[in-house]
Amino acid sequence: MPNVKTAISIEKPIFEKMDVLSKNLKISRSRLFSMAAKEFIERHRNLELLKSINQAYEDTIEPEPNVTQMRSSHYNLVKDQW
Repeated sequence: MPNVKTAISIEKPIFEKMDVLSKNLKISRSRLFSMAAKEFIERHRNLELLKSINQAYEDTIEPEPNVTQMRSSHYNLVKDQW
């Protein structure tokens, strides 16, 4: 897949942390930013999927309480893990 060059502006502390991390992982900053973006996109996709599933179960006639839907407290525990 072809690469595309882009220029982005980020806060200096974030850049510095990414720079250190890329050196520790022995990968380029570009590769690290690409990996981070892919992970963020996947996490967002999973959250959207979870919302869709929960909405589908809200439309059922008699949903069992707390069986088909995650409670917000449970959702908050796992939301950054997907």
